[in-house]
Amino acid sequence: MSDSPQAPAPTLAEASRALVSVAATLVVNVQRAMVGPEKVPTARDNAYFAMLADRARNQARDDLTREVAALLAASPRKLAKTHF
Repeated sequence: MSDSPQAPAPTLAEASRALVSVAATLVVNVQRAMVGPEKVPTARDNAYFAMLADRARNQARDDLTREVAALLAASPRKLAKTHF
């Protein structure tokens, strides 16, 4: 018998983190192999595309707000009668 202490068994959370880490590494490696390392998006790329998406969403919201305001200004009585 050995008197050396055994390492504790990994918890479910530790095992889950290890599995997710391995899966993420696999996905990144497959992506690099498929599209090439120079085309793999970086965190900077992701932030830039998120900013562009925010701008587009804000622009669409502003356009819709202007359209609704123009419709209401054009004929408020007509709209009020048809919707109430």
